[in-house]
Amino acid sequence: MRREKKRKQEEAFAVRLKKDFIRYRYIYLMLLPVVIYYAVFCYGPMSKIVIAFQNFKPALGISGSKWVGMKYFIDFFTGPYAWRLIRNTLLLNILQIILAFPVPIILALLINEIQCRPYKKLVQTVSYMPHFISLVVMCSLLLTFSRSDGIFNDFLALFGVERSNLMANAKLFRPMYVLSGIWQEAGWGSIIYLATLSTIDPGLYEAATIDGASRFQRMLYVSFPGLVPIIIVQLIMRVGNILTMGFEKVFLLYNPLTYETADIISTYIYRQGLELTNYSYGTAVGLFNSAVNLLILVLANRLSRKATGESLW
Repeated sequence: MRREKKRKQEEAFAVRLKKDFIRYRYIYLMLLPVVIYYAVFCYGPMSKIVIAFQNFKPALGISGSKWVGMKYFIDFFTGPYAWRLIRNTLLLNILQIILAFPVPIILALLINEIQCRPYKKLVQTVSYMPHFISLVVMCSLLLTFSRSDGIFNDFLALFGVERSNLMANAKLFRPMYVLSGIWQEAGWGSIIYLATLSTIDPGLYEAATIDGASRFQRMLYVSFPGLVPIIIVQLIMRVGNILTMGFEKVFLLYNPLTYETADIISTYIYRQGLELTNYSYGTAVGLFNSAVNLLILVLANRLSRKATGESLW
């Protein structure tokens, strides 16, 4: 009886699945390129992580390369760069979470309070525009403006500051990196919060107004609580990527003079794995990076579920 019941449930599920595919076939078709992308570039390469435990030689292949166990992990942690890389990666991402993450939220709350519709659209458009500037172009502009004869130095010279190449100063790399990221992504990041604000019941604002709440109080006690669930989800996802974010931008902006504060795990993997063709070592460092990210994501999700009741799963 139990087997028969299970068989009928499986048949019913298969029928429902078939109907679902037929009904939403165009949506599944649109999803197909995304599935292929992740299968090829994310899940496919996972089968090759075994080379982190081998002295991998392309000519010999995975099956013919010598097994070395944890050698490359030990080399990384006992090497001179491990602490610097972990420190720089964590600091850059923590600074972005502390300084950059709240900016789109604040911007969305402020834009939501604009009553003049044409002006509101203008502010939204202007704030979104930097996002559409290519990262390569943006970094090139930043490097050009930061030269000793660039516009930033022209401004600083008005206050008697000596001209210098700002992007060659290791102490200035983190502020420049974080501030340029805020400028480029704050407007675009506010879209999801503005969309959430549009779903809040207008009756809540009316009730707050009747109770004598000021505009700031309505924003604080009506608008902001409505954003809390999406803020928590976004924060969990951001924390889960704390060791992987920012490779392209760092790679375009850093140089040997700023390695002390700019070199992060992903750029180090690039230099070791591709430039120096040390594939096994680069894979070992990348595997460590991914494992720590997964652990942080699980912990952040669990803490959020216990503290607020909101989580990704």
